[in-house]
Amino acid sequence: MKKTILLFFLLLSTAIFAQQQTVTYAINPSPFEDTTSITITINGSSINESTWGVSGNALYLWSWSYNVSDAAQMDSPSNGSWTASNEASKFTYNAGTDTYTKTFVPSVYFNRSGIGRMGFLVKAKDGSGGKQSQDILVEVGSFQATLTAPAENSASIIASGSNFTVSATNTNGAASYTLKANGTTINTNAAASAYSFSHTNITSNQSYELSIVQGATTILKKFSVIVNPNTVSAAMPAGLVDGINYNAADATKATLVLDAPLKDFVYVAGSFNNWQPSSAYAMKKDPASGKFWLEITGLVSGVNNTYQYWVVDATPLANSPSLVKTADPYSTLVLSPYDDAGIPSASYPNMPLYPTGQNFEVTVLKTGQTPYNWQVTNFTKPEKDKLVVYEVLVRDFDAARSYQSLIDKIDYFKNLKINAIELMPVMEFEGNESWGYNTSFHMAPDKFYGTSEKLKELIDLCHQNGIAVILDVALNHAFGRNPMVRMWMNDPDGDGFGSPTAENPYFNMVAKHSYSVGEDFNHQSLKTQNYVDRVIKQWIQEYKIDGFRWDLTKGFTQACTAGDESCTNKYQQDRIDVLRKYADYSWSLDPTHYTIFEHLGSDSEEQQWANYRIAETPSKGIMMWGKMTDPYNELSMGYVSNISRMTSGSRGFTANRLMGYAESHDEERLMYKNIQYGASNGTYNVKTLNTALSRMSAIGAVSLLIPGPKMIWHFGELGWDDSIFTCNDGSVNDSSGTISGDCKLDTKPQPQWVENWLGNSDRNKIYNDWAKMITLKRTEPVFLGTPTIANASSLSVNIKITNANLASTQLKDVLILANFGLTAQNVATGFQYTGTWYNLMDNTTINVTDAAAPINIPAGEYRIYGNKQASLAIADFEKGNTVNLYPNPVSEYFTLNVSTAKVQIYSVSGQLVKSFVTYGNADFQFSVTDLTTGLYLVKAVDENNKTQVMKFIKK
Repeated sequence: MKKTILLFFLLLSTAIFAQQQTVTYAINPSPFEDTTSITITINGSSINESTWGVSGNALYLWSWSYNVSDAAQMDSPSNGSWTASNEASKFTYNAGTDTYTKTFVPSVYFNRSGIGRMGFLVKAKDGSGGKQSQDILVEVGSFQATLTAPAENSASIIASGSNFTVSATNTNGAASYTLKANGTTINTNAAASAYSFSHTNITSNQSYELSIVQGATTILKKFSVIVNPNTVSAAMPAGLVDGINYNAADATKATLVLDAPLKDFVYVAGSFNNWQPSSAYAMKKDPASGKFWLEITGLVSGVNNTYQYWVVDATPLANSPSLVKTADPYSTLVLSPYDDAGIPSASYPNMPLYPTGQNFEVTVLKTGQTPYNWQVTNFTKPEKDKLVVYEVLVRDFDAARSYQSLIDKIDYFKNLKINAIELMPVMEFEGNESWGYNTSFHMAPDKFYGTSEKLKELIDLCHQNGIAVILDVALNHAFGRNPMVRMWMNDPDGDGFGSPTAENPYFNMVAKHSYSVGEDFNHQSLKTQNYVDRVIKQWIQEYKIDGFRWDLTKGFTQACTAGDESCTNKYQQDRIDVLRKYADYSWSLDPTHYTIFEHLGSDSEEQQWANYRIAETPSKGIMMWGKMTDPYNELSMGYVSNISRMTSGSRGFTANRLMGYAESHDEERLMYKNIQYGASNGTYNVKTLNTALSRMSAIGAVSLLIPGPKMIWHFGELGWDDSIFTCNDGSVNDSSGTISGDCKLDTKPQPQWVENWLGNSDRNKIYNDWAKMITLKRTEPVFLGTPTIANASSLSVNIKITNANLASTQLKDVLILANFGLTAQNVATGFQYTGTWYNLMDNTTINVTDAAAPINIPAGEYRIYGNKQASLAIADFEKGNTVNLYPNPVSEYFTLNVSTAKVQIYSVSGQLVKSFVTYGNADFQFSVTDLTTGLYLVKAVDENNKTQVMKFIKK
């Protein structure tokens, strides 16, 4: 049970997963009926609460029950959530006897009758990170039956023509026995306390059900026989890949390929054979590659089929199963018996139904699918140096928690002027309420957020608006439902889940790095590398994804051990080589693909990726996540800090490949810490909400405008001030300033929409100021220049940016000043030269006669000065559209509804691409047939030199 419920695992750099504890217990009375009041007693000496971080003897019962008639399983409604157990499930601690007790009536506690078995475990209130005991199963009722041969729920492997014996006993007197095979009754015994029957000459797979009846109670025992089909060796047709191969010429056919080394034979069971595969569905084996393959025929175009592989090892390792029923590792759509019931129909309408009577995930196969009709087929990605990435957790962006939420709010992104969205993992993960790093199927979108078509619609819409889409991918590890874990696993308790064995060709038995989470991929294995390549190809070619943010790249080494932090953080050549290989493959499919690593490691190793292939055209180089949360948070709170490492050059990167950020999903919110721990001088108090908010525009100025790619964590631009450790109940798991993080993964509230933060002038100012800064960064070539950060350890920040490639008649020099103190300060300047300088936020001017003269800046404020006005003036850029452009999107030409003197067209990167002189002709047609597809800016100037800027999409 513990492996099939939702576990909210988080990829934390300091995550340590405690071992499950074995508890001793007693149940009184025993035996008992489901209507009997029972008491479960746990021996306190068998639990070490401190290893779970438990205080106050706060232990909880997590329980589930099985129906006696059909073994249907149901969690207790009293459980609560895995990370926040209900108080109704709390044990009572008895100090005198050092025991924990819980008394209840099963039929009441589970809100069901006819219970034949119940299961439970003991856990901390937050059970994440292994804070739980072993599973305990208890029979319910005075009438019990035992299957003595074979084991219940077992799959016995036999040779064709063999006999098979079934035997059982029962308590409480005589009972009636009925044995069915594949749904047909083959034997009965009307009145006996013991049963035995031999099924002879078995030549096909059998699914057995033994029904044992006493009075009004029926107990079912299920088990199966798998016949060895003596695998046929046959050459696999050329051009096939692992997974589903659709037949382009014949929608009634599809060929399945499975790479399963060391396995003896494989059946394909599915809706097309009523989940009872005959020898016709035994996969053949290719003698050259060793892969299993089978062509499925008789399919109907446009109809959903579901299937699993029945993978058999006739002589498995100890504690490993002979038979594993698993979905396809290369599934692009999977159905889950654990998660699908919790997916809203509004998010995923007409979702295929999970097949009745099956277990574990199944793969969906559908021939004759209509390809998505992409509106943008040749999207031009924003330059790396100009990227402003908006990191989004779909679950917490909007209360609807769907791709549609992002589609509906596309204007929110457009108006903020960001040019890339990074989605936290959306590949099929375990559970629904997750951050997504507990991925099990890397090629299948998770259904909780919506359909595959809806995800493509979101990507397409972003591309129509000049916004790239980046996926966060967790390929350091996979979780227990992953087929490549399950096909070679230790499973001593026989529940169908376990950890990798020594035979597993994809995963390490023990993580080879100190940041272990889930099961650790062995990236030196060619099979793992081939799998990763297929994942890359799927998302680039099928979804037109513009880039990947690779999670936890420190784990891609085989050189360390789970407990060796120093080794994990050292320079590791095997890690450098394999990650370069993955980048090379991505660029072979898309030369402008963004490759971003979350390494957070030593500069020497990160330089190997950041400087890799940058001299090519187009320039490559891997972007590195640059965590700068602490330095920027110190400034926002009013304490001396050093932000010099926000530049690529400070880390030895030849090009701007540092994706610096002040906030990310893994770090505490700046605003929360401002309010909790901000400085105060009695008059000016950072802990005051509006004061703290007023400082966030300055944070944007000294972060977003530093040359190179930058990132925003969603709603930082509105001053999000709820802690990242906010729990489901609204409380914050923060005690005396020490954040334990138990609620980090909890679903967050949505005050930004409910309270209309955009309508709040203090929050809206941050949004608008950051939008202006992002506009400058994207459109002004000076921000491709070289930054110099003076006063590195100070409350006064001084940043100079110069682009020596620009002429003196252009905006080529910028000076950014900020005062993060608590009083107005004369901030040192050091203008590059004297003369007229422009405040780039409002285009007001100052006359600089002394380049070194300080400027007085109020507490928490900033200034951005340039030697020239911005070519696309901010004030004009933000005007409402009083001038209308028609049509939009544009195919050949557009017109304007007003007379103009001059019209200029700019690319989204700020380059002038066309210019027109209209001489006031109101009927002028502006031809754009020579422009490539994409988003453009139009600057229209009238005879009074008033300017209007608008956008259009070229088809």
